[in-house]
Amino acid sequence: MKQQAHILICDDEIDVREMVGKYLTKREFKITLAENAESLDRALQEYEDINLILLDINMPGEDGLSILRRVCIEREIAVIMLTAADEPIDKVIGLEMGADDYLGKPVDLRELEARVKSVLRRTNKSEPVIDAKEIDNSASISFSGLELDLSSAQLTGRDGKEITLTAMEFTLLKLFVKCKGRVLNRDQLMEMASDREWDPFDRSIDIRILRLRRKLELNPAKPAIIRTVRGLGYIFDPAD
Repeated sequence: MKQQAHILICDDEIDVREMVGKYLTKREFKITLAENAESLDRALQEYEDINLILLDINMPGEDGLSILRRVCIEREIAVIMLTAADEPIDKVIGLEMGADDYLGKPVDLRELEARVKSVLRRTNKSEPVIDAKEIDNSASISFSGLELDLSSAQLTGRDGKEITLTAMEFTLLKLFVKCKGRVLNRDQLMEMASDREWDPFDRSIDIRILRLRRKLELNPAKPAIIRTVRGLGYIFDPAD
């Protein structure tokens, strides 16, 4: 079972930290809440598995920038700064001091989730991103009565006829084959398959996978080759 990323939310506003905490908990993250520097320090001493801190800048007592400065010295941990202030200088200082990202309040929860996932991908060394260009193109792979020739980018159907693939469909299929049995989410697929800058809310990957299923599956309405793992992403796991 995939280990949950552990996020520490430090904000003196109880409604903000509880709202963000509940939202991210529903997204399968492990959450710990802190209302100030003292409770943040206690959480860091208690838990060794914290992957990321959502840290408010403007708090009574020790402020977020001071906390950021010493946390970056004491531990290798990702930090996303949160603040109601819209001063560009705050953003520059936070990023120069070691913050991984910066988000203003009021927080858009979907954008926050996307930024959290992006920072975790960049800082998680245990699951390196696979680049489609690095995959060996010399092999030919057979699955579910189909054959994919990576050297010629040609897919042969169950009837022996070629199935036409677009460049992106081929790249996606190549990535799925390389990552057989591993769940890949939309963000990972977009990052691994595309050279362009991408929007966290871009749904084009879902559309391309739908079209790819129509070419691969015996019954696209009940996919057995590229399956959806609810709440997580997609998995390439053909029966044969």
